[in-house]
Amino acid sequence: MFKQIKEIFNPKNKGLRKKLLFTLGVLVIFKIGTTISIPGTEAITSDLGFLELMNAMSGGAFERFSIFALGVAPYINASIIMQLLQMDIIPYFSDLKNQGYTGRRKLNQISRYMGIAIAFIQGYAFAFAFLGDAAGPFEYMKVAVILTAGTALVLWLGDQITQKGIGNGISLIIMAGIIASLPGMFISAFNEFVNLSTTQTTIIGFVSYFVFILLYLGVVVGIIFVQQAERRIPIQYANRTTSSYGGKQTYMPIKINSAGVIPVIFASVLISVPSSIAQFIKNDAFKLFVDKYINYDTVTGFILYLVLILFFAYFYTFMQLNPEELSSNLGKNGGYIPGIKPGKQTSGYIKTVLSRLTIIGGVFLMLIAGLPIIFSNLSNLPSNIIIGGTGLLIVVGVALETYNQIESQLISLDFNKRSYRWI
Repeated sequence: MFKQIKEIFNPKNKGLRKKLLFTLGVLVIFKIGTTISIPGTEAITSDLGFLELMNAMSGGAFERFSIFALGVAPYINASIIMQLLQMDIIPYFSDLKNQGYTGRRKLNQISRYMGIAIAFIQGYAFAFAFLGDAAGPFEYMKVAVILTAGTALVLWLGDQITQKGIGNGISLIIMAGIIASLPGMFISAFNEFVNLSTTQTTIIGFVSYFVFILLYLGVVVGIIFVQQAERRIPIQYANRTTSSYGGKQTYMPIKINSAGVIPVIFASVLISVPSSIAQFIKNDAFKLFVDKYINYDTVTGFILYLVLILFFAYFYTFMQLNPEELSSNLGKNGGYIPGIKPGKQTSGYIKTVLSRLTIIGGVFLMLIAGLPIIFSNLSNLPSNIIIGGTGLLIVVGVALETYNQIESQLISLDFNKRSYRWI
C-alpha cells in the first residue's frame, strides 16, 4: 500500500494526481453544501431514530436540515426499486437488463429520474413532518423543491467524480458523509471516557478509550477480511489446456458477502415504514404499538431487524447470482466444474455453495448491523458513539473499491511506460 501511495506523488503520474485532487475538491464542495441550511428552517433537535442512517450518509446534513439533507438516498431507493423490477416483473426492464451497456445506461437514466421524483415526495413529506401545521402549502413546496434540487446537485457532483476523478462518485459521496462524522464521534468518546477530576479516573478513562479504539479497529479488520474473502470454484474449459500442461487454472469467484450492504438497507427501510407512518399520522395508539414492538431498541424489533437482514441477504444474493443462469453461461462457453455434470447438477452445486456462503455473509451482516444497537443498550454512552454499523461497512467497502481502482491505474500507467520504452 505504501508503495502505491509513493507512486501517486511521483512527478510522472501527474494525471492520476490531478484526478485525486479533483475528487477531493468535489468532496469539499459537498461538505460545504451540508452546512448550508434551508432558509426559514432550523436544525432537528429531536432523536432521529430510523432516520439516523440517512443522516449519516448525508454527512449530518439531514440533522441540520441543509440543502443536501436527502443526499443520494432517493437515488439509492430508486436503484433498489429498479433492480426489483428487473426480476421479470416488468418485461421492458428485463429486456433492458439483457441489452448490455446500452441497456444499463438506459436503466441508470430511468433510476435517476425516479430518484428525483422520490426526492420531491420525500422532501414534501419531511417538510410537512418537521415544519408542522404552522407552515402553509407554499412553505412545504419551497422546502421540497430545495431538497430535490440539492439531491440533483449531489448526483451531478457524483457524476463529475466518476467521469473526471477516481472511483464511483455516488459511493465516495456517501463515504465522505459518513467519515465526516467520525472525528466528532471519537472526540465525544474521549470526553465520555476520560474524566479529568482525579488521577485514578483519568487512567481508567484513558485505558477504556484505548480499548474502545482497539475494538473499533478490530471491527474494521473483520469487515475487510469478510469483504475480501471469496470461495473459488475451479472451472475447466474443454477447449483449453489444463494447468498441468502450462495453462492457467480458471476459477469462478463467489464472495462470502455477495449482497454487500444492500440487505441491511432493505431491512432498515422496511422496518422504518411503521415508524414513518406513526410519525406522519400522529396516532397515539399506533405510535405506542410501534415504539413497544417494532422499534430497534425493543427485543421484538431487534429480532425482526436481524431476521429481515438474513432474509434479504438470501433474496438479493440469489437475485444477483442466479445458479441456473451461471450454469447456463458456463455451458455456453464450454466450461464445467470438475467432477460435476453440466446442467442441473452444476446449477445445484452452485446453489449449495451460494446457500452456505450466504449463511456466513448473512450472519456477518447481522453482527455488524446489530453491534451498535447492542453497544448502545449495554453502555451509557451517547447514541452517536457506536462500534460497527452499516456506515462503517459502507466506508470499508468503498475504500477497498477505490484503492483497487487506484492500484489498477498505477499498474496501467507503469505498463504504458514500459511499452513506450520498448518501442
